[in-house]
Amino acid sequence: MINAGNGGSAQELFYLAQTDPIRAYVSVPELYAPGIRAGLGAYLELPQYPGQKFQGQVVRTADAIDLASRTLNTEVDVPNKTGQLLPGGYAQVHLLVKVTGARLQVPVNALLFRSEGLRAVVIDADHKAHLRPLTIGRDYGTSLEVLQGLSPSDWIVVNPADSLEEGVQVNVRELPQGAPNGQPAGAGATGGNPPPSSNPNHGNQNK
Repeated sequence: MINAGNGGSAQELFYLAQTDPIRAYVSVPELYAPGIRAGLGAYLELPQYPGQKFQGQVVRTADAIDLASRTLNTEVDVPNKTGQLLPGGYAQVHLLVKVTGARLQVPVNALLFRSEGLRAVVIDADHKAHLRPLTIGRDYGTSLEVLQGLSPSDWIVVNPADSLEEGVQVNVRELPQGAPNGQPAGAGATGGNPPPSSNPNHGNQNK
């Protein structure tokens, strides 16, 4: 920088940037921070290069959660020998985190929002309703990822009434294939099997 005799604002004449590899910084939500480590695979996608994936890997993290954003600052290095990736741009970064355990999705219209927390209504083999607390992961808009609280064999109620209480006896019916809400017949969570009973149907609850 040259400031002597310069009455204007102090501004650099130029700056240098190493562009191969190029460094992408990602703010990973705290929920997924335990799965982020050096050497983890990743790739970048940019709208100006549709269909292309720029492969890279995680090289380091901040090893601390940012108190303001509750995220883990993560650096992904991507080879850039052709110079297609330009410094200062934005990209979608996909981290290849290994998923452990069952990850289910339920439609948002199968959830009850109670003061004690989010609940799904599960029907047992005796056709009784149970309000199951849930731990939610990603929000897909019309459906949510369930991390804890449901198993693939559970049958859940779609469009439950707010007045529904624990242990209520319900009549159930099966949602037809290709129903308007887009859910498969049976459970809203994937992989559901009908509970053993004389009336193995499922769907909207009725007192």
